[in-house]
Amino acid sequence: MLPFHDTVKEDFAAVNQLIIDQLHSDVELVESIGHYLVEAGGKRLRPLMVLLSARALNYTGEQHLNLAAIIEFIHTATLLHDDVVDMSNLRRGKLTANAQWGNAPSVLVGDFLYSRAFQMMVAIGNMEVMAILSNATNIISEGEVQQLVNAKNPDIGEAEYLTVIDKKTAVLFAAACEIAAVLSGATPEQRRALRAYGHHIGMAFQLVDDALDYTGDAATLGKNVGDDLAEGKPTLPLIHAMSKGSSDQSELIAQAIRAGDASQLEAILEVVTTTGAITYTLDCAREHVSEAKKQLDTLMDNRYSQAMVQVAEFALARQY
Repeated sequence: MLPFHDTVKEDFAAVNQLIIDQLHSDVELVESIGHYLVEAGGKRLRPLMVLLSARALNYTGEQHLNLAAIIEFIHTATLLHDDVVDMSNLRRGKLTANAQWGNAPSVLVGDFLYSRAFQMMVAIGNMEVMAILSNATNIISEGEVQQLVNAKNPDIGEAEYLTVIDKKTAVLFAAACEIAAVLSGATPEQRRALRAYGHHIGMAFQLVDDALDYTGDAATLGKNVGDDLAEGKPTLPLIHAMSKGSSDQSELIAQAIRAGDASQLEAILEVVTTTGAITYTLDCAREHVSEAKKQLDTLMDNRYSQAMVQVAEFALARQY
């Protein structure tokens, strides 16, 4: 548990219990995979966005707990589907659900989590919240398809890459903050600012994630270093390295992306380092963190908004 989680410790415990309760199914396999995913942990930053945003706006009800659980279900469903598409076998230091149970059960339980999230949305009965979350879910799917289309294509540029990470990652962070604003009766200015805060946190989070794929270690990351390269993903460290490296260096990376081949990882890591690609990627993340913090000026200065500053700083400084 990170320090900013402690700010909403009781809310977090209630959300965790709600997640377990809502995983109930008459089909044993659904519950088995669901509980496996919940127990795998994770930073739970997306539901945290809901809790902190609502509390920062002095919300005193309990519907924010349901919204936080909904956000976590949507996120977990995308992870289940992602791991199948990427053929990943390790996440958070544990076997992925598809490695443990197979692809078909993982996809179907992902569908269960999506549909359970929408059942919970209907129970809340707020059309604005439903509009934000249904739109976000649709955009995430688009982003995932676009990432799949971009795989093994070394000609993808920085703008295309940024569009994909906005859709597949940042949009859910933004939605988490915006639904909390709607629930709390925020002003239009606060709602826009919180959505922007979530967007910038999500962008920074993904940029750092993509940098860590070339600088971290498997034990800390909970996944294999170089996984993105093995999947042929043209992420910003590689895009920048190809634009700044020699023709031979660029071609080395391009060939690895085309083949989805991490066998030359050490040589590619050297190019990524010498071209300043990691520094460039982290500088981009730093800009997003700075923008995220600016958005908090619309909120009252309280322990919840202060925790949101800490979340922004963590998004940049994290090593896992």
